[in-house]
Amino acid sequence: MSALKRELGLFETTLMGVGIILGAGIYVLIGAAAGIAGNSVWMSFTIASIVAIFTGLSYAEFSSRFSDDSGEYDYVKRTVSEKWGFIVGWMMVFTLLISAAAVALGFAGYFARLFASLNFGIVAIAVATIILFSFISYWGIKQAAWLNILFTFLETFGLLFIIYIGLGKIGSVNYMSMPTGFEGVISAAALVFFAFIGFETIVKLAEETRNPKKTVPRAILLSILISTVIYILVAISAVSILSWDKLAVSTAPLADVAAVALGAYAFLALSIIALFSTGNTILIILIGASRQIYGISKNYKKLNKLSKVSTRRKTPHIAVIFTAVVAICFSLIGNIGTVAEITNFAVFATFILINGALIFMRLKERKPYTKGFRVPLSIRKIPVPAVLGLVSSLFLLLQLPMFVILSGFGLLASGAVVHKIVS
Repeated sequence: MSALKRELGLFETTLMGVGIILGAGIYVLIGAAAGIAGNSVWMSFTIASIVAIFTGLSYAEFSSRFSDDSGEYDYVKRTVSEKWGFIVGWMMVFTLLISAAAVALGFAGYFARLFASLNFGIVAIAVATIILFSFISYWGIKQAAWLNILFTFLETFGLLFIIYIGLGKIGSVNYMSMPTGFEGVISAAALVFFAFIGFETIVKLAEETRNPKKTVPRAILLSILISTVIYILVAISAVSILSWDKLAVSTAPLADVAAVALGAYAFLALSIIALFSTGNTILIILIGASRQIYGISKNYKKLNKLSKVSTRRKTPHIAVIFTAVVAICFSLIGNIGTVAEITNFAVFATFILINGALIFMRLKERKPYTKGFRVPLSIRKIPVPAVLGLVSSLFLLLQLPMFVILSGFGLLASGAVVHKIVS
């Protein structure tokens, strides 16, 4: 049986993480977050990054111990049980596929606005986008990685440009102003946390990464730290140029920030960069989803076809096709709307399970693991960052609407049913 080809180093893997974290989130979420936290929106990004780092540390230790593309499935299977491993893997695959469809529709919206004369429908553009990036996912991980590097530099340039044009305005407002108090800052942190989601996708590239037990943990932590610094500086620059209340009502907040500073051409430039940013997010999500399906399917005879690898391209071609078809089906809805919110539940529930699994593993081990990365600061074998990651993820999960929480439990139950069928 053909194996995946190891072609990714620390540079490419870190940029994969940065690419999906910076992705579409910051270009949209900063406006809504500013409406809640005011000029203190930078503080919301700081709080969200701390929560992300807690769970990122748990992912880093797991990836140092177990280098398999199935990611969360493998971690929970080895520490808790095979059944719970499948359920958490099921949830992450579902999350990625819904996210791919939702972001593809967002990409289509940008595209339709920029090229209105072509008169393409939103759904048609979304479907074509998924097909295009799925082909790149199939063609080769090295080609996808270099395209990601190009897109990541473009989207990072857009954010650095916002920071640059805001330098002369820094100090012009009170950055501790909280129109709805510190509770508003916390609420905004729960919102912008979604701008940090994506670092966990790095673990799905373990079988295509050189020396994954060292490279993947470093890439996870580096991608979170790099993104955090950029986010905080962008938030400070944005409210320095455009007042938080105007940011709050903007549908293209960073493009409007550029327009206020430099005019209409800057708005166009930032809109195009946002298009590349959204496309990059779709590419990495599709890669992550197909590699996780490939990794999980290797363990079940009834799913074995999904784990086949192309002898020519050395990529999981059947999983890539399956991922594209399911993502396209979701995109045909046309407006994911509240359905996409269920992915929020899946992410938080997964983070709870990952942190809980690390705690459980530490309690069971007789001797400390010393061959790779280990989460620091433990009390009686229990890693404190993992406890904080579990508690903070549970807190954010409980902030979701009740119907989303109930739908999320439905997703958990469906994973248990599918597991019973394939076992």
